[in-house]
Amino acid sequence: MPCSSIALSCNLSKQIMCGIVGYIGKHKAVSILLEGLKRLEYRGYDSAGVAILQQGKLLVAKKAGRVEVLAHETAKHAFTGTLGIGHTRWATHGGVTDANAHPHISSDGKFALIHNGVIENYSQMKTFLTQKGYTFKSETDTEVLSNLVAYHYAKESSGDTSERFLEGVRKALQHVEGTYGIAVLCIDCPEEMIAARKASPLLLGVGDGEYIIASDASALVSRTQNVVYLKDGEIVHLTAKAFSITTLDQTEVTPIVDTITWSVSDAELGTYSHFMEKEIFEQPVALENSMRGRFSEDGSTAVFGGLNLTASELRQINRFMFCACGTAWHACLVTEHLIERFARLPVEVDYASEFRYRNAPLDPNALFFVLSQSGETIDTLAAMREAKRKGYRVLAINNVVGSTIARESDGGIYQHVGPEIGVASTKAFTSQLLVGAMVALYVARLKDMSFADGTEYVKALKGVPDLVRQVLKQAPAIKEIAKRFAKANDFLFLGRLSLFPIALEGALKLKEISYIHAEGYPAAEMKHGPIALISEKCPSVFFAPQGEIFNKIVSSMQEIKARKGPIIVITTEGTEFPEGLVDAKITIPQCHEAVVPIIASIPVQLLSYYIAVERGCDVDKPRNLAKSVTVE
Repeated sequence: MPCSSIALSCNLSKQIMCGIVGYIGKHKAVSILLEGLKRLEYRGYDSAGVAILQQGKLLVAKKAGRVEVLAHETAKHAFTGTLGIGHTRWATHGGVTDANAHPHISSDGKFALIHNGVIENYSQMKTFLTQKGYTFKSETDTEVLSNLVAYHYAKESSGDTSERFLEGVRKALQHVEGTYGIAVLCIDCPEEMIAARKASPLLLGVGDGEYIIASDASALVSRTQNVVYLKDGEIVHLTAKAFSITTLDQTEVTPIVDTITWSVSDAELGTYSHFMEKEIFEQPVALENSMRGRFSEDGSTAVFGGLNLTASELRQINRFMFCACGTAWHACLVTEHLIERFARLPVEVDYASEFRYRNAPLDPNALFFVLSQSGETIDTLAAMREAKRKGYRVLAINNVVGSTIARESDGGIYQHVGPEIGVASTKAFTSQLLVGAMVALYVARLKDMSFADGTEYVKALKGVPDLVRQVLKQAPAIKEIAKRFAKANDFLFLGRLSLFPIALEGALKLKEISYIHAEGYPAAEMKHGPIALISEKCPSVFFAPQGEIFNKIVSSMQEIKARKGPIIVITTEGTEFPEGLVDAKITIPQCHEAVVPIIASIPVQLLSYYIAVERGCDVDKPRNLAKSVTVE
């Protein structure tokens, strides 16, 4: 039976970090799908689409642009079906058009399919299917997969349509090289849906007489908090009354139903203008949650329940390896400084995307940590698997219970900061810094840190939320500074020691959301090249807290000012500078060196946010970016 399509034409090949939602139950699917897509829009917002199976037809609507554009389109049509799938897309390359949006329909009109990931061998598949008479309206790998399902479904001669549907999907996926999270509808099975995953997150929400498939819990938490986290190579076959899970090799899986610990209100904007703003101001509570229950009774060290390592085993570790991407990589650099400073153990930090290709020589007694807010970052997951393959124990620091990295690691630490919706990470980053500082303390106390130094360190960590609250009170003043410098096209962020990574993070935040070119450097390295950028139009943000190298940083500031460069300084309270040296000053409270990076992060988050707002940028949905990347 032909598909009734409201929008089709095409021109692309691969998708990355998209949002998937599917519904089967007793209510109209379209409104539930649209609500889910709006909650998933931070995962992809180039285009969006839905397919509803009703009265023996696949009704499809898809539009380039935000989900609200799709909502206007669906309002024009009578979508009454209670079974459907939806998708919001973020593309790696190719045009953003109606045709490139999902769902994609097989050329025989029987199947609708949505997909997150990359089918690496789609070209060979397409050649094969073309020879078999299948046609294509696009160049997407997803359309190839929809036709491959149709091909294997047509080949199945035994069993009823339900069995053939499942086997068609299973056999198609056995030929796939690459990554996928998919949901599929079939005209011949009007009360069924099939979903599967490989290296791309997918959850099953178990509701009251209904099921929801989603790539993120935020899409389903308004309807249920009971979820099954699908594992790689698993396929779930759904009706409105039941579901079953099997593997690609037809092994039955006994599902484990977990409970989401946060509510839908945690993923809503509330009174804030943007999720980034909300998450910046949530940091005191988020940091309290990250610490809760993680200090010893004597208040001298940190305790972690999920490391799965004894104190004796940890004392045998003589090197740490940290792998992460982007903002999480900056958190690793700070943790490196703290472990080496307080535990006196060597630490190496590597980009997860580079680690498995370098084949670097490693100490046999090294302990690996991987950091990923989502627990699904594909490069970090690949680095973890490579380390495990070589026999290393890998611990994870992440924020999403049930994520792939959380499940596959040998142990780890959950951040417990709640959902982070803003693409530019804020509360997840400062939580990673906090957890890293706690790890440094824990290891140091196992080595040679004294009881007195440990209690002082713990006291400093416990005081972090209140220190963050103090800095947040300066938001109005930081907003005024942002207005003064919002028209600049270049920024430098300069810091030393543990604040060099915060300089990197400040530069990243600014360019992510305001599109201003920004660079982070160690302050002393400025004269080795970056000083060429200095002009009256290029502000420099200096981290200059009181300490042993304060005068060295002031010297670097004077070199900038001698070339008429504007200076914004982030410094500790009560610090004075030579007259005329500083154009704008932001102060942070005096605090323990282990927590200075956390506190110093808050002003640059606010500065970046207010500059982006002043420039009229879409803060929560910056161009070309998605929240986390789940394909290489």
